[in-house]
Amino acid sequence: MITGKTKLLGVIGHPIAHSLSPIMHNAAIAQIGLDYAYLPFLVKPEDLRRAVDGFAAIGLQGFNITIPHKQAILPLLTEVSPVAQAIGAVNTVWRTDEGWSGTNTDVTGFLHPLAQLECDWSQTIAVILGNGGAARAVVAGCAQLGCAEIQVVGRDVHKLEAFLASWVGSPLAVNVQVHPWPHLPQLLPRAGLLVNTTPIGMVPHVERSPLSPNEADSLSPSVIAYDLIYTPSPTVFLQQATERGAIAIDGLEMLIQQGAAALEIWLQQPVPVDIMRRSLQQHLNRL
Repeated sequence: MITGKTKLLGVIGHPIAHSLSPIMHNAAIAQIGLDYAYLPFLVKPEDLRRAVDGFAAIGLQGFNITIPHKQAILPLLTEVSPVAQAIGAVNTVWRTDEGWSGTNTDVTGFLHPLAQLECDWSQTIAVILGNGGAARAVVAGCAQLGCAEIQVVGRDVHKLEAFLASWVGSPLAVNVQVHPWPHLPQLLPRAGLLVNTTPIGMVPHVERSPLSPNEADSLSPSVIAYDLIYTPSPTVFLQQATERGAIAIDGLEMLIQQGAAALEIWLQQPVPVDIMRRSLQQHLNRL
C-alpha cells in the first residue's frame, strides 16, 4: 500500500512503457518489506532538467536512466563515479545533501554472466557490434576482463571516430579499435567474445539479426555470443550462434544484475536477486 510515508524510486526514459525495471524492483522491495515504490516516468529529452528538478522537489530517493538520457544527465549531477565518467554515461542516480550523484551499474550487469565461465580473457578477442551507449559499458567491461583485443564495429564512420577518440586518456586503460561494418567478416572468425549491443532483433522486428547467414557461418564454435536484447529469447542472432556450437547469453541477467546493483545503492542493504529474476521470468513466461 502506497501512503504519504512511502519513499519513491523510479526510472526515466523516452519511451518507457516497455521497461521491465518496475516489475523486478517492486518484487524485491516487497520481499524485503520496505515502504518504497518504484515507478516509471516518461521524460522527453527537452524536459530532462525540469524533471530532475521536480524529482528533488518531491523527494524522490533515486532513479534509473535509460535511452535517451544516459549521457544528457551528466551535466545535471553534482558527483559522477569514476567508472561512469570513463564510460561517459550514467544509469543510476541517488540523492545526497549536495545534490544528485550518479554511477553506471551496466558494467556490473554485463560482467556477471561472464564471471561464471572458465575463460582465459587475456587471450580473448572481443568483437562488439554497435557503438552506442550500451557499447560503451561493454567496452569498459571487456577492459576490466583484460581482453587481448577490443574491436568495435559500427555503420557510421564519423560516429566510430568520435567513439574511438572518447577513450583516449581513459582511466580504464581501454585499448579499443574501431571498424566500419563491411570489415566484420574479417573479424568474426577471430572473435572469442561477440557482443550485440544494437537493437537489431528485438521486438517488434524479431526476425532480424545483425549477422547475415554467411557471416554467422564464419563464427568459431568456441565463441561466446552475448546479446544485450532479452526479449525475444533467444534472438535470431543467438540462434545462429548456438547452431554453430557457440555459448549463448541473452540480456536478461545483465538487466537483473545492473538493477540489483542500483537497488543496493538506494537501499544500502543486500537485495533478493533471485526474487528479481523470478519476477521477470514469470512476466516473460520463461518458467
